[in-house]
Amino acid sequence: MSARPLLGRVALVTGGSRGIGRAAVLSLAGAGAHVAVGYERRSEAAEQVAAEARAGGVNAVTLRADLADPAAAASLVSEAASALGPLSIVVNNAGLTRDGLALRMSDADWAAVIDVDLSAAFRISRAALRGMLRGGYGRIINVSSVSGVRGNAGQANYSAAKAGLIGLTKALAREVASRGITVNAVAPGFIDTEMTAELTDAQRSSAVAAIPFERLGTADEVAATICFLAGPAASYITGAVVPVDGGLAA
Repeated sequence: MSARPLLGRVALVTGGSRGIGRAAVLSLAGAGAHVAVGYERRSEAAEQVAAEARAGGVNAVTLRADLADPAAAASLVSEAASALGPLSIVVNNAGLTRDGLALRMSDADWAAVIDVDLSAAFRISRAALRGMLRGGYGRIINVSSVSGVRGNAGQANYSAAKAGLIGLTKALAREVASRGITVNAVAPGFIDTEMTAELTDAQRSSAVAAIPFERLGTADEVAATICFLAGPAASYITGAVVPVDGGLAA
């Protein structure tokens, strides 16, 4: 198999400035894809990861989008295609948290997480699918979470959004399989990123104790799975939810 199985493909990664998104950008670029790095606030970090991608000999651009805005998704897809060419890979990774017990959760905190973590992924996929259907090829990878598989106390909004991504993945997979397009999800567990860096020592120890591998995962491990699902070796996989959680949800 080619060392650069995605050579010439064009990918869009939302939330690409840090964590799993950043690792996904670099993994896809390393496999030969041109990459649009979607971000909202971290412009310097986005530019840095794009520069790292370009250093590997591919094209990379940064595109700002507030995915809470319903109109932003279609614009982001259009701008990415205009800059790099027709999209063949979309990684819906952007997300946010507004944790709190359900009894105390505001409607605003519920809606904010659903809008960005779930609705934006639907809108981006809908916009990208038009071009993929014309080309007869596409890969959509949604970044869900172990919280969407088994739920997590204090994260009713986040768990619902990530579970919704799984349903979206399976429905879209059935809709577009006959047109050469696959739609899959990854479900990371506790991954060593800026988000988990906010855990207290006690919370971190408790999390590690629950993981059969007895350690946090890395963003690169999730990105490797994303890159595999984006490539030709995964051409007969669709509607799957791949856990990258060290056995947490086993």
